Amino acid sequence: MTTAPFVSLTWTDPLTGQRGHLVVDRLVRGVCSGGLRMRPGCTLDEVTGLARGMTMKEALHYDPESRYVPLGGAKGGIDCDPRDPEAYGVLVRYLRAVRPYVEHFWATGEDLGLTQDLVDRAAREAGLVSTIQAVYPLLDDEKTARERLADAFRIEVDGIGLDELVGGCGVAESVLTALDRAGTPYAGTRVAVQGLGTMGGATARFLSRAGLTIVAVADIKGTVTNPAGLDIEALLAARDAHGTVDRSVLRPDDHETPGDAWLAADVDVLVPAAVSYAIDTANQRHITARLIAEAANMPVLPEAEELLAARGVTVLPDVMVNSGTNAWWWWTLFGDIGPAAEEALTHVRRSMRTLVELTLARAETDGTTPRAAAHTVAADRLALIEQRFGRHR
Repeated sequence: MTTAPFVSLTWTDPLTGQRGHLVVDRLVRGVCSGGLRMRPGCTLDEVTGLARGMTMKEALHYDPESRYVPLGGAKGGIDCDPRDPEAYGVLVRYLRAVRPYVEHFWATGEDLGLTQDLVDRAAREAGLVSTIQAVYPLLDDEKTARERLADAFRIEVDGIGLDELVGGCGVAESVLTALDRAGTPYAGTRVAVQGLGTMGGATARFLSRAGLTIVAVADIKGTVTNPAGLDIEALLAARDAHGTVDRSVLRPDDHETPGDAWLAADVDVLVPAAVSYAIDTANQRHITARLIAEAANMPVLPEAEELLAARGVTVLPDVMVNSGTNAWWWWTLFGDIGPAAEEALTHVRRSMRTLVELTLARAETDGTTPRAAAHTVAADRLALIEQRFGRHR
């Protein structure tokens, strides 16, 4: 899992000088999968770590009885503020530059800073048929499969697209599974969520509807708190495209606090669902939560996680917790599930609960952290995939 990546490259935009990166950690059946993010400060090292994580996310969902066979892991990243007026042009030029990779072996989609609609629009302008066209040769019936996925993307549930909901459903189910194993009732369990975008927003909805109390939500403007619980549905309805909440919808007993207040909130569960590297060795000491669910990619630095573990804080790792979105794409495209909200969410819940149960049991048996256990499970399944399909072909 620590070998050199199959492909690693950096591109420089000729008009703005902004830099973009693409890392392919490995291929399975000649194809890899991983989203494209855009954020200021995005580095090649960051993208390399994310690509390696995608290899593990894919492997964790391997089921030899499924039509979907996990792909290799990859990631793209652009060092640019998505709110910059030049950002869309940079995105289009990046996709033009990496077009041969997308056409032949890199299936990609939205990630931090980008929506799927925006990525799809830019991809068309860059001359691509689809951002996942590299997978099409693996399908038994491409036309039917593409129609099935398109139908799934058109589904909305209470104002939020199914493609947004599945990821948050997976995060929420991970939290609920951990609480069930610990014998912790949902009622009275307090939660803070950093980020109310695609992943954080859906996670907040599912946890709130499960009976947990969301007492703090952070976005780029700061943290909104209410010890009695926030009205999550009202906040979700008042978000802009970047997950920023219109403060005019806040109730009199909702409070605006500094941006980092979510970290030290008096809660049982912490859900970092925004940027990478949010929790470091300095600020981890302010965390009072006993459970952290990594909805974002790489939000907890390894050194910080060691300190948290020493304090008895459990970190549910990103490679497991936020893997539901990626798996849902492929379950739908390959035909393991149909384009229906109830079927999709039921499948995500069942799959994530099974995976989290397995990982936490492995951690308990081995006397390791959930992250180490998840890596072990992924390595075991990756070995089975390689036995069946080989590597880098």
